[in-house]
Amino acid sequence: MPRSQRNDNFTDKTFTIVADILLRIIPTAPGEKEAFTYYRDGVMSAQSEGEYAEALQNYYEAMRPEIDPYDRSYILYNIGLIHMSNGEHTEALEYHFQALERNPSLPQAFNNMAVICHYRGEQAIRQGDPETAEAWSDRAAEYWKQAIALAPGNYIEAQNWLKITGRFGE
Repeated sequence: MPRSQRNDNFTDKTFTIVADILLRIIPTAPGEKEAFTYYRDGVMSAQSEGEYAEALQNYYEAMRPEIDPYDRSYILYNIGLIHMSNGEHTEALEYHFQALERNPSLPQAFNNMAVICHYRGEQAIRQGDPETAEAWSDRAAEYWKQAIALAPGNYIEAQNWLKITGRFGE
């Protein structure tokens, strides 16, 4: 039984019902319906419940029939989120890059990439490697600047970090 048919959460059930109605009344190709069903199962159910392996499986299945670059970007972004949550930073960066190739207006992807770079910079500091730390911090700054440019009201902490480290105006 698909996960979307066994949700216990009221919000998830409501979303699922509304999404199913919309899928029936809005003219869409069968592949788009299939992709959305897998995407919905990945996002609304498995990922939100921490079932990352199941969510990944649903996202990979959603990628097969999905041809729209914009929709694919969100699937790739969510795959990146799961890898990030699992501490698989190289994979997360790769999927966020792929998402941005299809949709360069995803500030949350730039933000997540900055967070990973910042984290790696902090690790390099702890390991006594200031040159590597500086390089990672510079990359984080560039990604945060792009996120802020796309969503100026968001990422206040990143804006403060950029100001404190003197990277805001670069």
